[in-house]
Amino acid sequence: MVIRNRIYQIIEPAAEGDKYSRLYDFTMIAIIVVSLVPLAFKQETDLFAGIDNICVTIFIIDYAMRLATADKKLHRGMISFIIYPFTLWGIIDLLSILPSFNILGNSFRVLRIMRLIRSARVFRAFKILRYSKNFEIIISVLKKQKEALLSVCALAVAYIIVSALIIFNVEPDSFSTFFEAIYWATVSLSTFR
Repeated sequence: MVIRNRIYQIIEPAAEGDKYSRLYDFTMIAIIVVSLVPLAFKQETDLFAGIDNICVTIFIIDYAMRLATADKKLHRGMISFIIYPFTLWGIIDLLSILPSFNILGNSFRVLRIMRLIRSARVFRAFKILRYSKNFEIIISVLKKQKEALLSVCALAVAYIIVSALIIFNVEPDSFSTFFEAIYWATVSLSTFR
């Protein structure tokens, strides 16, 4: 029980003065960043495959530790072990692991499914948010300023739709559908120079 408590303290974002937890956080952030590097290259090399295997192994160990201490996080007793895989962080953890398992085998390499599966590894980037205090601040601001942010978003959407309606009617030959005009308005109005 004491070991599980300490594991939970280490794998959660670092408490003030807990050097092992802080080391774990920095290590996991570094591993997440390293695991994303192969996605920036088109070719797959043995080095990239090795990096992916090592990172996925570490992610699996992290997932297992989080699952083993789910009751400490969720405070729901034994049912916590069933609930955790369906929480937001549990899903993100699972999505960061699953794409590395080549279920389809090499015979399907010609299909673009492999590219889709490979690109799903991008979900690993979301794991960084777990270790960021800044993310907690952003969530807090979003909760406190929800009405103001929704008002701004509503104004932005209205601005885009009105602009799209105007351009769609002023230059009808330029757009075959209204949705193309919305795309044009979104790109034009959100581009700063």
